[in-house]
Amino acid sequence: MMRSLFSGVSGLKVHQAKMDVIGNNISNVNTIGFKSSSVTFADVFYQTTQNASGPNPTTGTTGRNAMQIGLGANVASITSSITTSGASQRTDNPFDVMIEGDSFFVVNSGGTNYFTKAGSFNVDAQGTLCTSSGASVMGWQVDKNDETKTVAAAVSPLTIMSPENLYAKPEATKNIYVSGNIDSKDTQLTSDTGKRVNLTFFDKMGHGYTADMVVKQTADASDTYTLAITDIKDEDGQSLFVKKIVDPDTGEATYEGNAFTGFSFGAQEATPDVAEDGTVTVDTATTSLLKFNGSTGAFINVGDDEGTKALNLTINGEPNPFDPISIDFSTITMYSTSGSSSLEATKGSLTGIGAGKQVGNMTGVSIDASGKIYGKYDNGDSRLLGQVAVASFSNPAGLEAVGGSMFAATQNSGDFDGIGQDPTQGGGSLTTGVLEMSNVDLSQQFTDMITTQRGFQANSRIITTSDTLLEELINLKR
Repeated sequence: MMRSLFSGVSGLKVHQAKMDVIGNNISNVNTIGFKSSSVTFADVFYQTTQNASGPNPTTGTTGRNAMQIGLGANVASITSSITTSGASQRTDNPFDVMIEGDSFFVVNSGGTNYFTKAGSFNVDAQGTLCTSSGASVMGWQVDKNDETKTVAAAVSPLTIMSPENLYAKPEATKNIYVSGNIDSKDTQLTSDTGKRVNLTFFDKMGHGYTADMVVKQTADASDTYTLAITDIKDEDGQSLFVKKIVDPDTGEATYEGNAFTGFSFGAQEATPDVAEDGTVTVDTATTSLLKFNGSTGAFINVGDDEGTKALNLTINGEPNPFDPISIDFSTITMYSTSGSSSLEATKGSLTGIGAGKQVGNMTGVSIDASGKIYGKYDNGDSRLLGQVAVASFSNPAGLEAVGGSMFAATQNSGDFDGIGQDPTQGGGSLTTGVLEMSNVDLSQQFTDMITTQRGFQANSRIITTSDTLLEELINLKR
């Protein structure tokens, strides 16, 4: 039987295998994170009909090369182009992430870690970051001792929208500053009502309150003013010091004092009186003084000591959800403004510290270049929720494709240590709102398809020609 028949059959098989790979590449031309493969061939076992011999001076013969007849071709390798990046597709989806570099996202499916370049993520019903195929995206959790950092420990699922992450904790106000200008000719400052300024602040549970502060010019000096608080009200406009009791039978309401017994504001120590109709009266006989330079209008001090810039507001009660509040007056001036004063209170210090916060609802999520995931809240807060970790391998081409744009580690790819690394390690980074597309080069695939088709045709001709030779051999007996 002619050996060429079997060589032709092997040629058909290897070209068919190459065409299978080309077909898979082209079918995944628009698959995100897909890595194309290429096929190489190798010749196989040779039948030696004459061994090689060296020159023999004794007999006077020269050396002769070996005579060998090959027995066809075989597939040498099917190699994936793992390190070749695909094109970038902009999506503007904050959960679409592209890796710049040779590392891989770590995902977990069925308890096993896999690796992928496909960064099209979303969030499931439990708030876990996951892939479209249902694999959990793995990363590092927030350090319990420092909420601004993550712990580079064994990777675990990133449950970024867990119930506790949907809200930002409130904070009590600790600082307020009053700004603006007082005009000594403002008649409102000399009236019985005085100039009213609203001091707004939060308690530790995020409830909002307003303290009514009254500014009045003293009778004996136009550069000195009294400061007093006349009431503190909650978000509904009800006095903090009043408890309303409604009779369930008659529906009649009565009023009395509650757990908040009073407050101190600088030199003012007040224990509000509650009338039967719920009216609150605060003693303003003792006040703190706000002083200016009568020649220049510059601020001098507030309170008794020269150079003092702030007064403390402390609310008394048990339990007490308030922190002492420092109220800074140092930026107020006393210039002429046509008899009109403008005073405004702002939560926080002059550097923006201690303003306090109400409870925040999550409004969005963002992922930075290092993979850190931040939650955005409607109270202005931003909180670290976790960090996406990546994995790198000494031989990425040794990874085994398992479908779903995922790869599994093999003995030849190198092991995953279970921890991973920061995406910026080694000069890499993450880009959000962008996906890595397939790295299939259609022009190369079409060219390979043409040469594969011609190779298959040529090998088929080997078989038909060998068959013709065998036919001629059989016909010798006629």
